[in-house]
Amino acid sequence: MYSITKIAFALGLFIVPSIAYSGDMTYYSPGLGACGQTNTENDDVVAMSPNQYGHCGKTINIHYDGKTASAKIVDKCPGCTGDGIDVSPKVFKKLADLSKGRVSVTWEYA
Repeated sequence: MYSITKIAFALGLFIVPSIAYSGDMTYYSPGLGACGQTNTENDDVVAMSPNQYGHCGKTINIHYDGKTASAKIVDKCPGCTGDGIDVSPKVFKKLADLSKGRVSVTWEYA
């Protein structure tokens, strides 16, 4: 006989919750990143703080003021503290005006 847990898992009824992180978001001008890829200001990319670096190629979802943007991890941000992130201007503009320079966001791995 199958247990209810096995049946529920087989049907996809268990959803693994994603962990939400929070920190400051700033923007930078991408180039050759620590992950070995060259990007521009027109790409949806992010540099991670030393706490989070090491997930090259993965995507994160960033939330600010009721808006969400996605970015691919391509670089390390040595100046970012805690769970702060540094994004391309393209990503920043999807969430806030560039004149803000620094905003507090939440984000999670996609």
